[in-house]
Amino acid sequence: MSFFAILCALLIEQVKPLHRSNPIHTGLRTWADWVRQHFDAGKEPHGKLVWGLTVGLPSIGVLLIHWLLVDTLGWPAAVVWNVVILYLTLGFRQFSHHFTDIRDALDNGDEEKARQLLAEWQQVDASDLPKSEIVRHVIEYSVLAAHRHVFGVLTWYALLAAIGLGPVGAVFYRMSEFAVRYWKPRHASQLDLATQTQRLHHPVSDHLRDVTAHAWWLIDWLPARLTAIGFAIVGNFEDAIDSWRNFSEKLPTLDNNNDSLILAATSGAMNVRLGGETLHPKSSVNNASNIFENAEFDSNSIDANLADTVSTPGREAEPAHLRSVVGLVWRLVVLWMLVLALLTLANLLG
Repeated sequence: MSFFAILCALLIEQVKPLHRSNPIHTGLRTWADWVRQHFDAGKEPHGKLVWGLTVGLPSIGVLLIHWLLVDTLGWPAAVVWNVVILYLTLGFRQFSHHFTDIRDALDNGDEEKARQLLAEWQQVDASDLPKSEIVRHVIEYSVLAAHRHVFGVLTWYALLAAIGLGPVGAVFYRMSEFAVRYWKPRHASQLDLATQTQRLHHPVSDHLRDVTAHAWWLIDWLPARLTAIGFAIVGNFEDAIDSWRNFSEKLPTLDNNNDSLILAATSGAMNVRLGGETLHPKSSVNNASNIFENAEFDSNSIDANLADTVSTPGREAEPAHLRSVVGLVWRLVVLWMLVLALLTLANLLG
C-alpha cells in the first residue's frame, strides 16, 4: 500500500502542486498559535505540553481516521486517505519553484535577479554574493528542503505504515518540522503587523523553543542519516562518506548536526564545495519592528542565520551543479521507490 500511495501522491503533486497559502497550512498555523497562547506559561513542562498538543493531536486524528476507514470502508478507502495525507505533506513542488526560478535567472545571465530571488526565498541579504556563492547557497537550501519535504517524510511514513499506523508518520514528521520552524526566533522584519502584535503580547518561551529543537533533533536523526547514505549511494560513495566523516561537525547547522551531515554527504557525492560564509537575515525596514525579537519561519525557508564555518573540499559551485543536484535528488527518489516496490512485492508474495 505504501508504494502505491506514495507514487500516486507524487504524480498528483507534479500535476497540481499544493498552493503555499492553502487552507490546511493556514489552519495548522492557527492551531499552533492557539495552543501556544493558551498553554505556554514559560516553564519546561508547559513547553512539552504545547509541543505534544501541537504535533500529537493532528497525528492522532489522522491515525483514527485511517483506522476508521479500514474498519468501515476497507483498504481502498484507506489508500485514498493515505494519498490525500501524503499529497499535503510530501512533494517537491512546495519548494522547487524557488530553485527553478533562480536557475533560470542564472542561465539567462541575470545574477541580480538571482540574488533577489534567493533573498526573497530565504529572507536573507544576498546583495553582495558572487555567482558561485549564489549557486552554493541554492544547492544547500534545496538539498535540505528536499530532505524535509520528501525524504524525511518518506522515512517516517514508511516506518509507521509498515506497522499498521497508516499515514501518521508523514504528519508527525512534518508537524515536528513545522513546530521547530514556526517557533524559532527570527528577525522582526519578517513578520507581518498582525503576527508582530500577536507575538508581542504572547511571546514564545525559551523552554518551548528548547523542547521543539530537541524533539526535532531526535525525530530527524534517522531520516537525516538515511538521506545522507542515499546521496552517497546514488552519487560518489567514497567521497560522500569521507566528507561526512571529516566535515559534518564543521559545516553550518540549523539546530544540530543533522543538517550538516546531509550537506557534507552532498558535497562529497557531487564533488562540490559547500559550507563557508553564511547569509544573514535582512535588516528591519522600519523602526517599529525593532522592538520584536521573534519571527515566523516561512514554510519553505531554511534558517540562514548561521555562524561562519569552514567549507568542504571540492570544485567551486557552478550553474551546472544545479542540474547535478536535481539528478542526485531524483536518483534517490527512484532508489526509494525501488526499495518500496521490492518490499511491497515481497509482502504480496509472502
